[in-house]
Amino acid sequence: MRKYLILTIATLFFSFFTNHSQACTSAIITGKVTANGRPLLWKHRDTGQEQNRIEFFNTGKYTFLALVDATDTGGTAWTGTNSAGFSVMNTASYNLKDDQVKEMDREGKVMYRALEICANLKDFESFLDTLSRPMRVEANFGVIDACGGAAYYEVNNHSWVKIDANDPATAPHGYLVYTNFSYTGRINEGMGYMRYKTASDLFVKKSATSDFTPQWIFTNVSRSFYHSFLGMDLCDPAFSPENASGWFLDQDFIPRKSSTCSIVVEGVKPGEDPLETVMWTVMGYPPAGVCIPLWVEMGKDQPYLLLGRGEKNRSPLCEEALRLKHKTFPIKRGNGSKYMHFALIFNRKGTGYMQQLSVLEEDLFAIYRKCIENLEKEGLTGKKLDKKQIKDMYGKITSRIEHVYEGL
Repeated sequence: MRKYLILTIATLFFSFFTNHSQACTSAIITGKVTANGRPLLWKHRDTGQEQNRIEFFNTGKYTFLALVDATDTGGTAWTGTNSAGFSVMNTASYNLKDDQVKEMDREGKVMYRALEICANLKDFESFLDTLSRPMRVEANFGVIDACGGAAYYEVNNHSWVKIDANDPATAPHGYLVYTNFSYTGRINEGMGYMRYKTASDLFVKKSATSDFTPQWIFTNVSRSFYHSFLGMDLCDPAFSPENASGWFLDQDFIPRKSSTCSIVVEGVKPGEDPLETVMWTVMGYPPAGVCIPLWVEMGKDQPYLLLGRGEKNRSPLCEEALRLKHKTFPIKRGNGSKYMHFALIFNRKGTGYMQQLSVLEEDLFAIYRKCIENLEKEGLTGKKLDKKQIKDMYGKITSRIEHVYEGL
């Protein structure tokens, strides 16, 4: 009990720091350390706009899939991949800005345009060079392409710096982790240092086996309640918030109340068909969500659970995840919104939302693996992506997902 009180007091101390609404956790993992040799681009999005959806676009040179706000009317993307195998995402940076320009936050527009016209890292660099100054961005852009390129670009209003994930001197473990500061920015400024340390701890342990997968990232990072600074894991039986009536403070974990989506873009090896790129998507609050794989080649035939529907253009799966999140964060008065009823997410009985959905997701990944294996076999014979097989798979998983959520 004494240990619990000390940890709680320490956690309360950190609650006085600002929890910025545009704060994401991300990583680029090169094919050198993934299970199948293909690069991964991960973004765990935190934003004040909790309603997200997926949309297919054919507005430029390349068609693409992108994560957008439900309210967006076009021209903005927050993560995406295109038909050339070019994929991009961002995290906001808070230690790069070197001027007094006030009209900022054009990162979403920059990524949308890049998805329209860029096929590789070189195109993206040329694109950044041609943007008018000030660019009105302060961000870390993560990019992978179908040629083996993998890098972050630290960009402010006037310049950019490339951080190459393929450079052993820069990324000795074969990956880079970014939150809300830039390596080339002002030292000890920026945000997300606690999340950076937590993600780095989790990644370095996994790097010893060199078998990163999208499923591992979702299960062990996007839904991890490990806190590196406090040295505790809420899911560890040795430390259970249930000892304190099942509640805990939501502060500096990777999944937070402001988390709205987690996406891993799985690229291709050089020489493979760029259209085999997969955009693995967990919509809504990740501890209350499940993953669905997406392909650009499917065009507008994406699973309806992730698309905008109805008058407010909302994703049905995002709505379900948010419904469970709002149950987990039910208090609105005073500082109550900072507290989560963690026992609803995870408990010793195994009945938490995250625990029940993990059983579903394990079954879903078995279906996904079988489908992808069949697609890869057909690809070796020169056949194009079998859209019918993917549509059949979507139909099979949709009813199963809906059934499980109905019981939560």
